Amino acid sequence: MAFNLKGRHLLTLKDYSPQEIEFLLNLSIKLKQDKYAGIRARNLDGKNIALIFEKPSTRTRCAFVVACTDEGAHPEYLGIQDIQFGKKETVKDTARVLGRMFDGIQFRGFKHETVEELGRYAGVPVWNGLTDRFHPTQALADLMTVMECKGTFKGIKFAYVGDGRSNVANSLLVIASKLGVDFRIVSSETLFPEKELVKQAKAFAGESKAKITLTAEVDKGVKGADVIYTDVWASMGEESKISERIQLLKPYQVNRAMIEKTGNPDVIFLHCLPSFHNTDTEMSKKIPDICEVTDEVFESKHSRVFDQAENRVHTIKAVMVATLG
Repeated sequence: MAFNLKGRHLLTLKDYSPQEIEFLLNLSIKLKQDKYAGIRARNLDGKNIALIFEKPSTRTRCAFVVACTDEGAHPEYLGIQDIQFGKKETVKDTARVLGRMFDGIQFRGFKHETVEELGRYAGVPVWNGLTDRFHPTQALADLMTVMECKGTFKGIKFAYVGDGRSNVANSLLVIASKLGVDFRIVSSETLFPEKELVKQAKAFAGESKAKITLTAEVDKGVKGADVIYTDVWASMGEESKISERIQLLKPYQVNRAMIEKTGNPDVIFLHCLPSFHNTDTEMSKKIPDICEVTDEVFESKHSRVFDQAENRVHTIKAVMVATLG
């Protein structure tokens, strides 16, 4: 079933119904199939897209650029040093200027309130490429990957292990609760999601028959899991908390023992990337204990992290096509 999402923002998946989210996922799969078949519909021909980046990015930036180009749109990268955003000019004024020149605006940055303000004043669709609270395009790519690997998301046992307050964990909690997933956050209790968000997720779960579990017990949280997911233990802007997070989250490192505790030989491992899984990066050389997943798991048959990374393109493309096409 098709849905008319034209003109809609994507600030958080809380604003989308389960049926609308499923529509976006199915559209993502179709657009991926079309690309592999050499079909270029150019659904965004003649559109101009502004890409505002307060935070640097590999996957989000490249996925938006490729998605725009594939569909015939022109992407314009606007780094924080390139425009007067929040410095000489307010977010409100920037939104109104860019909204007169561009057909859609992506924002990746720090405060969620910033993308909300862009949405209030731009007059064109605004898409959240990551804020401190939510990362909706990532969650769409994650569930698309689950669909490809498992054939469905209904009833899937999905364990997010690590920092349960992160923007990725928040977005997964929302999408899982809306789509009927058996979703577990496995973390130190001090890093559980905000109570209000958990309350909202449980309300969504009451309608979708999802199951929401928060636990500090690894054995309980990963038992029978179809998906094990983790993220870095300290996000951009949280570098001062690295030592504290290592102490809290070391018991939640995804390793061979955790995979075996699932009891599922077909469990898949997901990570939104970038990942500290070895000592080949500058930071992991300085802080070897920062690895949230072992290299053995990251490079194993269970890992689907690069399928997941590619799917950022297709889900972002679906969001833009659905809201602009």
